[in-house]
Amino acid sequence: MHYENLMFFHLGTVIPCFFIGAFLLLRPKGGMVHRSLGKIYMSLMMITATTTLFMANKVGPTFLGHFGYIHLFSFLTIWSVPTALFAIRQGNVKRHQRIMWSLYIGAILIAGGFTFVPGRYMYGLIFG
Repeated sequence: MHYENLMFFHLGTVIPCFFIGAFLLLRPKGGMVHRSLGKIYMSLMMITATTTLFMANKVGPTFLGHFGYIHLFSFLTIWSVPTALFAIRQGNVKRHQRIMWSLYIGAILIAGGFTFVPGRYMYGLIFG
């Protein structure tokens, strides 16, 4: 799949995560709305992280001819989502909360912020 197609697919999955994640983190926990939106959020996060693994790094150092530092956030997501799900199913609410906050801050806010660095696709799309 062409890089630009992957980018738009990625944006189609990550933009809803920005809003759903913020809503989930700021609203009451544990109810049906939280659980339902949480399933959607976790599914979209896994899809968006997996998608990024097919997108070659275009800025900065490259590892194995494909991955860049920003891909670490993809691996963080692929680890965090099932770990947070396992934690809540085990009744470990604090661990679940800690992981979900870390995931949102790391994979949505920090990684998202890095996409607006000059030379990256989003920088060119917005400021180009």
